[in-house]
Amino acid sequence: MSLANIRYIFVKELRSFFNSPVAYIVIVVFLVILGWFFTSNLFIANISSLRTVFEMTPFLLLFFAPAITMRLISEEKKTGTLELLMTKPVKESEIIIGKFLAAWVLFFFTLLPTLCYYGTVALLGELDLGPIIGGYLGLMFVGAVFLAISVFGSSMTENQVVAFIVSFLIVFTLFMIDKILFYLPGNLASTFEYISVDYHFSNIARGVIDSRDMIYYISAVGFALFMGTIVLQKRRWV
Repeated sequence: MSLANIRYIFVKELRSFFNSPVAYIVIVVFLVILGWFFTSNLFIANISSLRTVFEMTPFLLLFFAPAITMRLISEEKKTGTLELLMTKPVKESEIIIGKFLAAWVLFFFTLLPTLCYYGTVALLGELDLGPIIGGYLGLMFVGAVFLAISVFGSSMTENQVVAFIVSFLIVFTLFMIDKILFYLPGNLASTFEYISVDYHFSNIARGVIDSRDMIYYISAVGFALFMGTIVLQKRRWV
């Protein structure tokens, strides 16, 4: 695997993100919705906390991740530029990883403005820094999983709408799976709980960094990127 090739794909996709009005529209909508919930809690409910930010961001990511990645591979398939790219000495895994990293960095820049919420709350009262750091770290991990899955979804089809729907259904399932545990028997409940993205995020958001949560996120991202690579490799074999 060539780091130079990954860097080339990464820079190319990151530039295309910031040259596209779609990315700015999605980011602005994301921040406006999140800001509305934060200010509503702050001024209407009189609650000075970042809990709303940490609770709402994973939910918004259900839509943000598929929306921002649905064109990454599906558009290149439709226009034929993917075939042109694959004629160069670039591996499928390098394409998938480069595009994923570009989307993840875009999500990082999307989260950056929310630090002003921390400044606002810090002015109004004393904050425990541990859960704040854990919350943002957890959001980056959740974003990584959702974006990796969405890149995989984009690799499966030439249609961007289909890519969005497939990605949304998968991430929605992983997000909601721990909400139905009380319907399951005990042995199944523990298994499904571990599969849930939100379960691991809630642990990190409390400021508790557990190796099991890290292993889960790294494994989930790795598996999604591996599946995306397999899909592209099948295209070369056909």
